[in-house]
Amino acid sequence: MFTSRSLSRLQALCRTPVTRPGSVDSARSYVYQGHVKNRFFPDPQTVAIVGCPFSGGQPRKGVDIGPTRLIQAGLVERLTDLGLKVEFDGHLKFEKFLAEQEIPNGILKNPRLVSRVCESVAQTVQGHMKEGRLPVMIGGDHSLGMGTVFGTLSQYPDAGVIWVDAHADINTASSTLSGNIHGMPVSFLLGLPGNEGVKEFGWVKPLLKPERLVYIGLRDVDPAERRIIKENGIRAFSIHEVDKYGIGKVMEMALDHINPGGNRPLHLSFDVDALDPTVAPSTGTPVRGGLTFREGHYVCEVVHETGLMVALDLVEVNPSLQDELSAEQTIAVGCSLVSAALGETLL
Repeated sequence: MFTSRSLSRLQALCRTPVTRPGSVDSARSYVYQGHVKNRFFPDPQTVAIVGCPFSGGQPRKGVDIGPTRLIQAGLVERLTDLGLKVEFDGHLKFEKFLAEQEIPNGILKNPRLVSRVCESVAQTVQGHMKEGRLPVMIGGDHSLGMGTVFGTLSQYPDAGVIWVDAHADINTASSTLSGNIHGMPVSFLLGLPGNEGVKEFGWVKPLLKPERLVYIGLRDVDPAERRIIKENGIRAFSIHEVDKYGIGKVMEMALDHINPGGNRPLHLSFDVDALDPTVAPSTGTPVRGGLTFREGHYVCEVVHETGLMVALDLVEVNPSLQDELSAEQTIAVGCSLVSAALGETLL
């Protein structure tokens, strides 16, 4: 059972005090960044946190408060400790979209709402990129990935996408059994057949190509999604491949696949349910047998080491689904993953 003592140990692991070279007050400094110059943004780097308190892509309440809890846990201060310039002017406002009347479309839930929110997020993400800021979207459910990835591809058309998730999120309007759009964003980004009747998402042009997408950590994939992945030749590393090869080899193969030349921009979209529920229990669709704490962090560390990351998503932290201790554990891990992707190292 998870205890307050083990939470303290986790938080200590997530923020291990070390001496920062050149720091006047090194006793109060935290993990020093393993600085890697980003090829697409100025140095020193500016990070723009895009808080997205949105739950409309799925039915469970509470995921919309995930961004607030991540900020309250000290995410801005932690990234600032890494030597980054961090911009955060409050969460995006979605009230005007929530007030609009929803228009039903088959079994899809909230298609107009999700579309309007994701389009707004896409514009925000691209805007930050144009101004030389690396956007870090904290959600919110994973339907938001439709907006962030589209924003990235609008600015960097050749970008590769690393989708870290227990689920493939590639159902179409014709294959979904639930109608929850957080299980569909990849299909819209790819422009797959089966979504033709969903006019609400007409703005989502098929900018993502199958060869520029890779999955890490899959273990709960619908039969229709398996077929879609195979038919489109999408490279997917399930938890089986992680077990078989180890996370180091998996990341090597994944990056070789989507970035063979070593110079393509990378978008990392990380759903915390990719982690085992013992690591991140407070999430909407937990699945046993996921990535370990260190495997999840290794993914983030390796992407940072490429110097090619242009955008980061951290989604599906839902503090309302578990007891407060489990919620705090998941929030601490979420902050730690973001920090690892932006340069925090163990030594």
